[in-house]
Amino acid sequence: MTELIHTFQMFLQSNFPLLQLQLTDILDIAILSFVIYKLLWMLRKTSSGRLMWGVLILMMVMFVSSSYVLSLTATSWLLDKVVQWGILVLVVLFQPEIRRFLERMGSGRLGFVFASSREAGQEVETAILQTTEAYADLSRDKVGALMVFERQNLLDDVIKTGTSLDCSVSSELLKNIFWNKAPLHDGAVIVRDGRIVGAGCMLPLSGNVNLSRDLGMRHRAGIGMSEHSDAVVVIVSEETGSISAAVGGMLKRHLAPETLERLLRNELLNDKQEEKKGGQLPLVGLLMSGSRKEGDQL
Repeated sequence: MTELIHTFQMFLQSNFPLLQLQLTDILDIAILSFVIYKLLWMLRKTSSGRLMWGVLILMMVMFVSSSYVLSLTATSWLLDKVVQWGILVLVVLFQPEIRRFLERMGSGRLGFVFASSREAGQEVETAILQTTEAYADLSRDKVGALMVFERQNLLDDVIKTGTSLDCSVSSELLKNIFWNKAPLHDGAVIVRDGRIVGAGCMLPLSGNVNLSRDLGMRHRAGIGMSEHSDAVVVIVSEETGSISAAVGGMLKRHLAPETLERLLRNELLNDKQEEKKGGQLPLVGLLMSGSRKEGDQL
């Protein structure tokens, strides 16, 4: 094995004299590149990606202001002071991502941190089918339901208001949760990457004063959640059994189960496909990805 490594190093030095690399250097670069790739990929899936864009702009301004061409003394001094506190500021800004990473590492689930989104996409598709099946039955029986499908904006603060779970989405489980005598029925179910991560969660109410007066608290909470995040919220009315969906502060009412399934596929699976395409160039995807278009609403 030692001879093979030595032969490989001699090959690199003889064919690439300008690259005086050892095999350990190549391994070091490969590991570092993989870690940076995955970290950028994780940030791209959250609103923190926009914060990273802001940090990069700040670094570019610092470079320009301190260059010999401009020599902006006052601006350069101010930015230097900002950088001195930059580490603390970054820890505060990225606290949810750092905490989530450390929790997974401490629980022995570090593999999920660097896992591919392929399995998540399959679970999302299963969750859509199971949700549609459950909502068809809940609508027929006029059982109220409220589900939130998390997308790029993390909903950790909302999950803390209820009971944390970690299980697959199934029709029978949803019908049991929303049964009117179940302890977790009076609240929302939060779904992340196709898995239920919270139940009985409290959602912020909408501040829109122009909403129809026949909308109950469940619908107002669903609209409020869609106003405060990019989540997709699906609702079953306890009074009428009508199925509704809220996206971007807009409410689509009286949906058939087939229409609900099509809507969830368009909103959730298309996001997964875009992430998969964006994953080929993580840095470009991070820099070019912005917030979801305001016009892309129901």
